[in-house]
Amino acid sequence: MKEENKNEELKHPRHEEPKPHHDHPHHEHGPHEEHHEHPRHEHGPKHPHHEHGSHEEPKPHHEKRGHENKIVHDLEEHMKKLETSLKEAEDKAMREKAEAINYRKRKDEEVARMMKYASEDMVKEMLPIVDSFERAIEMDDDNLDDEVSKFLAGFKMIYCNLVHMLEKYEVKEIEAMGKEFDANFHQAVLTEPKDGVEPGMVIEVLQKGYIYKDKVIRPSMVKVSE
Repeated sequence: MKEENKNEELKHPRHEEPKPHHDHPHHEHGPHEEHHEHPRHEHGPKHPHHEHGSHEEPKPHHEKRGHENKIVHDLEEHMKKLETSLKEAEDKAMREKAEAINYRKRKDEEVARMMKYASEDMVKEMLPIVDSFERAIEMDDDNLDDEVSKFLAGFKMIYCNLVHMLEKYEVKEIEAMGKEFDANFHQAVLTEPKDGVEPGMVIEVLQKGYIYKDKVIRPSMVKVSE
């Protein structure tokens, strides 16, 4: 009877219930489980010190202080250079301004001078004409009824008009006769001794001199006593 049961079991083995998946011994320590655990460790964040391989020591306090002092010193030197450059620029600007003022002043003076003596050339050209009229008039004598006096009457009228015109332009004759010789107004052409006259006195005027406003445009040509 037992042999029959045994043979029956061999023919029909009993069906065992499978164990839960998590109870399987190979599932807990199998290769599949390791595949999920190790990648998290390999791809996790790395510490900076492990990445560089060494840990930097902080600088000593005296080195840090020296570095700050050097920066301050460099800034001070840079400020000094900027101040020097600024002062040089200000000095240059002041010099240029002074030069511009002086230049403008010189130009104004030159323009004023040109305006003041604008008629100088015309006056100089008129003086020889006046000289010619004076030499012609000197030919006249005291007899005003003769033909020479009548002929020179027109010359005298023209001469008077010229003199008035010169006076209008502030042209004046230089006083020379009987005056002490002055090189600023007189030009000595001849010298000769003269009784009763001190040396250095004008004893004869050979050609009249003229002053235009405050400028000598022609000195008097004179004879001076020795």
